[in-house]
Amino acid sequence: MPRNGDEVRLRLQEAALELYLERGYDKTTTGDIAARAGVTERTFFRHFADKREVFFDGEAQLRDLLTGAVAAVPAGTRPLPTLRAAFHQTVPLIERNLPITQRRAPVIAATPALKERALAKTAALVVALTDALRARGVAEPLAALCAQVGMDTYSIAIRRWGADRTDDLHTHLDRAFTDLRLAANALK
Repeated sequence: MPRNGDEVRLRLQEAALELYLERGYDKTTTGDIAARAGVTERTFFRHFADKREVFFDGEAQLRDLLTGAVAAVPAGTRPLPTLRAAFHQTVPLIERNLPITQRRAPVIAATPALKERALAKTAALVVALTDALRARGVAEPLAALCAQVGMDTYSIAIRRWGADRTDDLHTHLDRAFTDLRLAANALK
Protein backbone atom coordinates (compact mmCIF):
# COMPACT_ATOMS: atom_id res chain seq x y z
CA MET A 1 0.00 0.00 0.00
CA PRO A 2 1.53 3.37 -0.96
CA ARG A 3 2.54 5.67 1.87
CA ASN A 4 3.56 8.84 0.05
CA GLY A 5 0.61 11.29 -0.06
CA ASP A 6 1.35 12.53 -3.57
CA GLU A 7 1.67 8.97 -4.85
CA VAL A 8 -1.64 8.03 -3.23
CA ARG A 9 -3.39 11.04 -4.79
CA LEU A 10 -2.05 10.14 -8.23
CA ARG A 11 -3.11 6.51 -7.84
CA LEU A 12 -6.60 7.59 -6.79
CA GLN A 13 -6.87 9.98 -9.71
CA GLU A 14 -5.72 7.36 -12.19
CA ALA A 15 -8.05 4.75 -10.70
CA ALA A 16 -10.99 7.15 -10.89
CA LEU A 17 -10.25 7.98 -14.51
CA GLU A 18 -9.94 4.33 -15.46
CA LEU A 19 -13.19 3.42 -13.73
CA TYR A 20 -15.11 6.40 -15.11
CA LEU A 21 -13.98 5.42 -18.61
CA GLU A 22 -14.83 1.74 -18.05
CA ARG A 23 -18.12 2.00 -16.14
CA GLY A 24 -19.16 5.61 -16.27
CA TYR A 25 -19.15 8.14 -13.48
CA ASP A 26 -22.54 7.23 -12.03
CA LYS A 27 -21.72 3.53 -11.72
CA THR A 28 -18.42 4.13 -9.92
CA THR A 29 -18.24 4.53 -6.14
CA THR A 30 -15.52 5.98 -3.96
CA GLY A 31 -15.04 2.45 -2.64
CA ASP A 32 -14.43 1.21 -6.19
CA ILE A 33 -11.86 3.94 -6.75
CA ALA A 34 -10.08 3.22 -3.48
CA ALA A 35 -9.99 -0.52 -4.17
CA ARG A 36 -8.59 0.02 -7.67
CA ALA A 37 -5.90 2.31 -6.20
CA GLY A 38 -5.06 -0.23 -3.50
CA VAL A 39 -6.10 1.95 -0.56
CA THR A 40 -9.05 2.12 1.81
CA GLU A 41 -12.11 4.26 1.23
CA ARG A 42 -11.11 6.20 4.33
CA THR A 43 -7.82 7.04 2.62
CA PHE A 44 -9.78 8.26 -0.41
CA PHE A 45 -11.65 10.73 1.81
CA ARG A 46 -8.41 11.94 3.38
CA HIS A 47 -7.41 13.15 -0.07
CA PHE A 48 -10.67 14.11 -1.76
CA ALA A 49 -14.02 15.40 -0.53
CA ASP A 50 -16.01 13.36 -3.05
CA LYS A 51 -15.72 11.45 -6.29
CA ARG A 52 -16.15 14.64 -8.34
CA GLU A 53 -13.24 16.36 -6.64
CA VAL A 54 -10.79 13.62 -7.63
CA PHE A 55 -10.94 15.07 -11.16
CA PHE A 56 -10.27 18.66 -10.16
CA ASP A 57 -7.15 18.41 -8.06
CA GLY A 58 -4.81 21.23 -8.99
CA GLU A 59 -7.36 24.04 -9.06
CA ALA A 60 -5.72 25.63 -6.02
CA GLN A 61 -2.32 25.43 -7.72
CA LEU A 62 -3.70 27.13 -10.83
CA ARG A 63 -5.46 29.78 -8.74
CA ASP A 64 -2.32 30.55 -6.76
CA LEU A 65 -0.20 30.67 -9.90
CA LEU A 66 -2.64 33.03 -11.64
CA THR A 67 -3.15 35.38 -8.71
CA GLY A 68 0.60 35.51 -8.05
CA ALA A 69 1.26 36.22 -11.71
CA VAL A 70 -1.34 39.03 -11.71
CA ALA A 71 0.35 40.59 -8.68
CA ALA A 72 3.76 40.36 -10.39
CA VAL A 73 2.75 42.29 -13.53
CA PRO A 74 4.24 45.80 -13.48
CA ALA A 75 2.03 48.45 -11.88
CA GLY A 76 0.10 50.57 -14.34
CA THR A 77 -0.56 47.70 -16.76
CA ARG A 78 -4.21 47.65 -17.81
CA PRO A 79 -6.41 44.78 -16.61
CA LEU A 80 -6.67 42.62 -19.75
CA PRO A 81 -2.96 42.84 -20.60
CA THR A 82 -2.30 41.97 -16.96
CA LEU A 83 -4.45 38.85 -17.27
CA ARG A 84 -2.88 37.95 -20.60
CA ALA A 85 0.57 38.06 -18.98
CA ALA A 86 -0.68 35.97 -16.06
CA PHE A 87 -2.19 33.36 -18.37
CA HIS A 88 1.14 33.05 -20.17
CA GLN A 89 2.69 32.08 -16.82
CA THR A 90 0.38 29.05 -16.63
CA VAL A 91 1.51 27.54 -19.93
CA PRO A 92 4.07 25.12 -18.42
CA LEU A 93 1.44 23.84 -15.97
CA ILE A 94 -1.17 23.39 -18.71
CA GLU A 95 1.34 21.63 -20.98
CA ARG A 96 2.46 19.34 -18.17
CA ASN A 97 -1.14 18.36 -17.39
CA LEU A 98 -2.22 17.86 -21.01
CA PRO A 99 -2.05 14.03 -21.06
CA ILE A 100 -4.44 13.70 -18.13
CA THR A 101 -6.60 16.62 -19.24
CA GLN A 102 -7.17 15.03 -22.63
CA ARG A 103 -8.20 11.74 -21.07
CA ARG A 104 -10.55 13.45 -18.59
CA ALA A 105 -12.28 15.72 -21.12
CA PRO A 106 -14.72 13.17 -22.59
CA VAL A 107 -15.72 11.96 -19.11
CA ILE A 108 -16.43 15.52 -17.97
CA ALA A 109 -18.33 16.30 -21.17
CA ALA A 110 -20.54 13.22 -20.68
CA THR A 111 -21.22 13.71 -16.97
CA PRO A 112 -23.51 16.51 -15.73
CA ALA A 113 -22.11 16.39 -12.17
CA LEU A 114 -18.56 16.82 -13.49
CA LYS A 115 -19.57 19.58 -15.91
CA GLU A 116 -21.22 21.38 -13.01
CA ARG A 117 -18.07 21.04 -10.90
CA ALA A 118 -15.90 22.28 -13.78
CA LEU A 119 -18.11 25.35 -14.14
CA ALA A 120 -17.96 25.99 -10.39
CA LYS A 121 -14.16 25.75 -10.44
CA THR A 122 -13.97 28.19 -13.35
CA ALA A 123 -16.30 30.58 -11.52
CA ALA A 124 -14.04 30.39 -8.47
CA LEU A 125 -11.04 31.26 -10.65
CA VAL A 126 -12.93 34.27 -12.02
CA VAL A 127 -13.60 35.45 -8.46
CA ALA A 128 -9.93 34.99 -7.56
CA LEU A 129 -8.85 36.96 -10.64
CA THR A 130 -11.38 39.68 -9.85
CA ASP A 131 -9.92 39.95 -6.36
CA ALA A 132 -6.37 40.01 -7.74
CA LEU A 133 -7.28 42.84 -10.12
CA ARG A 134 -9.02 44.74 -7.33
CA ALA A 135 -5.86 44.42 -5.25
CA ARG A 136 -4.11 46.25 -8.10
CA GLY A 137 -6.59 49.11 -7.81
CA VAL A 138 -9.02 48.10 -10.56
CA ALA A 139 -12.60 49.08 -9.68
CA GLU A 140 -14.98 46.19 -8.91
CA PRO A 141 -17.21 46.33 -12.01
CA LEU A 142 -14.25 46.53 -14.40
CA ALA A 143 -12.27 43.92 -12.47
CA ALA A 144 -15.20 41.47 -12.60
CA LEU A 145 -15.81 42.07 -16.31
CA CYS A 146 -12.14 41.70 -17.23
CA ALA A 147 -11.73 38.59 -15.08
CA GLN A 148 -14.71 36.90 -16.77
CA VAL A 149 -13.80 37.94 -20.29
CA GLY A 150 -10.15 37.11 -19.65
CA MET A 151 -10.99 33.64 -18.34
CA ASP A 152 -13.26 32.98 -21.32
CA THR A 153 -10.51 34.08 -23.70
CA TYR A 154 -8.01 31.85 -21.87
CA SER A 155 -10.39 28.89 -22.16
CA ILE A 156 -10.84 29.52 -25.87
CA ALA A 157 -7.07 29.60 -26.37
CA ILE A 158 -6.67 26.29 -24.54
CA ARG A 159 -9.46 24.66 -26.57
CA ARG A 160 -7.92 25.93 -29.83
CA TRP A 161 -4.53 24.61 -28.79
CA GLY A 162 -6.08 21.26 -27.87
CA ALA A 163 -7.59 21.02 -31.34
CA ASP A 164 -4.52 22.26 -33.23
CA ARG A 165 -1.05 21.98 -31.71
CA THR A 166 0.64 23.25 -34.86
CA ASP A 167 1.37 26.35 -32.79
CA ASP A 168 2.22 26.44 -29.11
CA LEU A 169 -0.16 27.56 -26.38
CA HIS A 170 1.56 30.95 -26.08
CA THR A 171 0.69 31.64 -29.73
CA HIS A 172 -2.91 30.55 -29.20
CA LEU A 173 -3.17 32.84 -26.17
CA ASP A 174 -1.88 35.79 -28.15
CA ARG A 175 -4.29 35.06 -31.00
CA ALA A 176 -7.27 34.72 -28.67
CA PHE A 177 -6.48 38.05 -27.01
CA THR A 178 -6.03 39.64 -30.45
CA ASP A 179 -9.45 38.28 -31.40
CA LEU A 180 -10.87 39.76 -28.19
CA ARG A 181 -9.37 43.16 -29.02
CA LEU A 182 -10.80 43.00 -32.55
CA ALA A 183 -14.21 42.02 -31.20
CA ALA A 184 -14.15 44.90 -28.70
CA ASN A 185 -13.12 47.33 -31.45
CA ALA A 186 -16.10 46.16 -33.51
CA LEU A 187 -18.37 47.54 -30.78
CA LYS A 188 -17.26 51.11 -31.54
